[in-house]
Amino acid sequence: MTLIVAAFLCSLLSLMLRSSKVLGITGMTFTLLALTLAGNGIKPVIAGQSSYYLGLDFFILRLLLTGLVFIPFESFFPHRVKQGIFRYEWREDLFYYFVSSMMVQLLTWLSLMPAHTLFAITSWSNFRAWVAALPFVVQLLAIMALTDFVQYWVHRMFHRVPFLWRFHAVHHSAQCMDWMAGARMHFLEILVLRGTTVIPMIVLGFDQSAVNAYLLIVYLYATFVHSNLGIRFGFLEKFLVTPRFHHWHHGIEKEAIDVNFSVHFPLYDILFGTHHMPENQRWPEGYGIKNHPVPKGYWRQFLYPFQRKK
Repeated sequence: MTLIVAAFLCSLLSLMLRSSKVLGITGMTFTLLALTLAGNGIKPVIAGQSSYYLGLDFFILRLLLTGLVFIPFESFFPHRVKQGIFRYEWREDLFYYFVSSMMVQLLTWLSLMPAHTLFAITSWSNFRAWVAALPFVVQLLAIMALTDFVQYWVHRMFHRVPFLWRFHAVHHSAQCMDWMAGARMHFLEILVLRGTTVIPMIVLGFDQSAVNAYLLIVYLYATFVHSNLGIRFGFLEKFLVTPRFHHWHHGIEKEAIDVNFSVHFPLYDILFGTHHMPENQRWPEGYGIKNHPVPKGYWRQFLYPFQRKK
């Protein structure tokens, strides 16, 4: 683990000091690959195991990767140049970040309970054995597609059902977008969202290595799509969710309401009529909710969904 962290820091130093970013990006890529394949300290999440937390690696990965990777990238390739690292409400989102990190064991245990229950009451041993025997890449892509499909509809439900929207409004209350903005989520929304999206990969019997790899990818990807990155991705925007795609989901304009629910693949938004990507690389003018009804502060936002609407 020490060597992996050292390799990561050296790659970051190369990225920051060298004019060419190829070596730094390559080093970070191989570091992440080594961490994923080694699975050092990452606890199993398949039913029947006694431990429900993801282990120390998850906390170290979150602490190092999100800050030490995304801050330099946002500094070198920003969308909003004047936003800066210490932007409006950064302390609030940083508190969300650390609360969710410190409570990762409880969040993981509660989120996995529905999937474990379904796993226990279903007897699909032959099918699960077939799924677990599929090539690693096939399993990983299948997990991403299935979980994205589930999350698309759960996410859309949080926008369409008024009571659920009050929970999701906390996430949309962020008026700036960067690597910390994705951490602003109500505790109960995290449980519902994770509790439903993990069901396919647990119940269908995917191999633990593919599950671990997906958990790493989805965490990094969620940080990536919220980040203040102005990089143009060209034709990839048609196949993968990018920051500009997800920023339009958070846009304050009328055209940004109830669009772009997908997490990985825009295909679901295209199929179900919620896709929105303006031409000419246009971005939203601002972020948040009209009139900004959600109060400031973690605890006031925690209580906000339960308060009677005036």
